Amino acid sequence: MADHATGLLEARALDLDARDPLAAYRDEFLVPRNDDGSEQVYLCGNSLGLQPRATQAALLDELDDWHRLAVEAHFRGRHPWMPYHGFVRDDLAALVGALPHEVVAMNSLTVNLHLMMVSFYRPDATRNAILIERNAFPSDHHAVESQIRLHGHDPATALIELDADEPGGTLSDASILDAIERHGSRIALVMLSGVQYLTGQAFDLAAIVRAAHAQGCMVGFDLAHAAGNLALQLHDAGCDFAVWCSYKYLNAGPGAVAGCFVHERHARTTRPRFAGWWGHDEATRFRMAPEFVATPGADGWQLSNPPILALAPLRVSLSIFRRAGMAALRAKSEVLTAYFDALIREHVGDVLAITTPQEPARRGCQLSLRVKGPREAGRSLFDHLHARGIVVDWREPDVIRAAPTPLYNRRIDCLRFVLAVSEWAATSRA
Repeated sequence: MADHATGLLEARALDLDARDPLAAYRDEFLVPRNDDGSEQVYLCGNSLGLQPRATQAALLDELDDWHRLAVEAHFRGRHPWMPYHGFVRDDLAALVGALPHEVVAMNSLTVNLHLMMVSFYRPDATRNAILIERNAFPSDHHAVESQIRLHGHDPATALIELDADEPGGTLSDASILDAIERHGSRIALVMLSGVQYLTGQAFDLAAIVRAAHAQGCMVGFDLAHAAGNLALQLHDAGCDFAVWCSYKYLNAGPGAVAGCFVHERHARTTRPRFAGWWGHDEATRFRMAPEFVATPGADGWQLSNPPILALAPLRVSLSIFRRAGMAALRAKSEVLTAYFDALIREHVGDVLAITTPQEPARRGCQLSLRVKGPREAGRSLFDHLHARGIVVDWREPDVIRAAPTPLYNRRIDCLRFVLAVSEWAATSRA
């Protein structure tokens, strides 16, 4: 790319970034630096979100309360530990479009998925199948296959996998709905992603729920790549449950406490569940009776005391989302990812193929990219980007994922990615 053209593109990107009404939120995050002291171009929030500046102080506050108050911090801490999980409830509900009693922060994603399937995957002799994407995240595969076996069924017949029917490996809405209609009488649970981790495709959750419920199926979603990325409306969509992690777009740190949604129609369900004392009705929990009485709502699926040092970073991050507003973040995301998409197609379209759908409603902020060449070329580009302080991630067999997240990414980040790809292409062809 010629220097003059590059200069014009940089000036335009910087001007638009300066006029971004959400630009100040970037300053609330710690951006990693390269060896020369410059900030990295961090496009990997789809894998691990950046650390909010306020996180360290929040953790130190809890450690200090532990030091000063010990067990009394459950009641007299700056943020008392006994009700601590309630401090994130309203913000979490707003983030995913739920009622407060429909959400809870607990455990990790796959643990929550198993807990939900204990209650909502209740197979019988004729209705025992689970519907997932063939390229679902491996942990989802492991979980659903193990649940099928736990109930005495064979994944070879009780696991229905959706195959891609569009170029680039994506699924058409029609193919999903058709599979639900064709197999509905034997599907016990539809278990799909909110945003597909490999392709970045966003699914129409409400349409899937309508089709599945019409066939008598339960519906759950893995929202690992959707929570904090899309403007979700889980209550209105009507799914039976959903689970997500908090270390990607929610910026709560590696291995952060996860989230769970249970629709209010199941708030007082008599369905079987794995029970633990923190899911017991709060009013009588400390009577220490052996009989389990579930707290109404999602809280009733809790097992153990809330992990305070894991919840503190989530509390900090969710406060940022509250102030920024998910609607505003999603609006910026659509513009920013469209800008990124257009740059790639115009300037390095001969190098990269975008496999993520181009329609804003069918994607989040992530673009999944394949180098037009052998897998080794893709790895070469990936290594080139990292050597220049541009952090993306690689997913087998040949996908580079780049996610301009609206809380802290800018147009100039997208442009620097494209310029580095152009540089690599010129060097590779020399």
